[in-house]
Amino acid sequence: MEQGKKPLAGLKVIDFTRVFAGPYCTMLLADLGADVVKVEMPGEGDPLRTQGPPFHHGLGITYLAANRNKRSLTLDMGTAEGKQIAFDLCKGADVLVENFRPGVMPRLGLAYEELKKVNPRLVYASISGMGADGPDKDLGAFDLTIQAIGGYMSITGERGGAPIKLGTSAFDMIAGMNCQTAVLAALLERATTGAGQKVETSLLEGEVAFLANAALEYMLTGKNPQKWGSEHAQQVPYKAFETADGWAIIGAGYQNIWMSFLGVIGREDLQQDPRFADLAGRVSDRDALYEILDAEVRKHRTSELIARLDAAKVPCAPVNNMEQVFSHRQVLHRGMLRPVEHPSYGTLPQVGPASKYSSFRVEEGWTAPPLLGEHSEEVLREWLGLPADSIEQLRNKRII
Repeated sequence: MEQGKKPLAGLKVIDFTRVFAGPYCTMLLADLGADVVKVEMPGEGDPLRTQGPPFHHGLGITYLAANRNKRSLTLDMGTAEGKQIAFDLCKGADVLVENFRPGVMPRLGLAYEELKKVNPRLVYASISGMGADGPDKDLGAFDLTIQAIGGYMSITGERGGAPIKLGTSAFDMIAGMNCQTAVLAALLERATTGAGQKVETSLLEGEVAFLANAALEYMLTGKNPQKWGSEHAQQVPYKAFETADGWAIIGAGYQNIWMSFLGVIGREDLQQDPRFADLAGRVSDRDALYEILDAEVRKHRTSELIARLDAAKVPCAPVNNMEQVFSHRQVLHRGMLRPVEHPSYGTLPQVGPASKYSSFRVEEGWTAPPLLGEHSEEVLREWLGLPADSIEQLRNKRII
């Protein structure tokens, strides 16, 4: 690969995804240089285009967060001509990504079994809510329901409190990342065998896999893990504390760190209390200890407390809001705020790439999320070689 060229440059991806998980996957592929064509219904498009508020120039914020670097083709696949165009696009694609419910793609004439006959090199990726087969494959699912079904809500929230969902649609994005990984693995195998394949993932499988040590705790002990909020089952003190002007997390469970923490807050006397003298005692009497520590920490401003704890090598951090995150010197230094330009809605901020590479820059040449049907003509011309008059006829018939 020549220096500066992205690894997926020249790769054609036909994107039949909508909402969040699928578009997040194809955006990650586009970030690496793939030519991603997002196929949408004329006049409607991806439902996330209109989901809000908040909006930016009439477009939903979540749509803008998951669709950079793509081209938009509108296509009515409810018509025979629309189905044929979709089929023809797939014949020349390297990768297809879809996240319809199981059974929809075959009804559109786009089943993997049919497409591999005309394009045996095709990598066909499917994302579903519950999985491609099994007794619950047809259940409708979105991130909130998956967080409940897959167990994460049972271990998220304050001790003794109600189940709480994570602050973002985390398992939509995890499904998208898992799908991207599967696509890259299939492309790597294709480079050796010359053959494509079908890959599948789901929100449910991504979440259950992500349970990791919590799952193993149950499987090895037979006991359901409990909710701990920001606390830790075996480390005390270890949680988010309210300060005089915000919140800070402090992790001072180990004995040497505990002693340093007491020095910072001026409560060395607590080490003489037999209830708190060692970690086992602090875990056993955590509620009594936290009542004392909560009152002490509230006497301090966040920045002052963090500076003193850092100096004492006590693990700590402020609990930042979004404004604080995107003005944080390390976040900015690592390029996690990247503007893109669009002729219709101007400058649009984007979250930068999580991975950096020595041979190319992921953020080089980024483009803004497309308007609905913005690239229909050029895609049909480039991918299928359709002449202008044929494209105009399709537009007049409202097929594009």
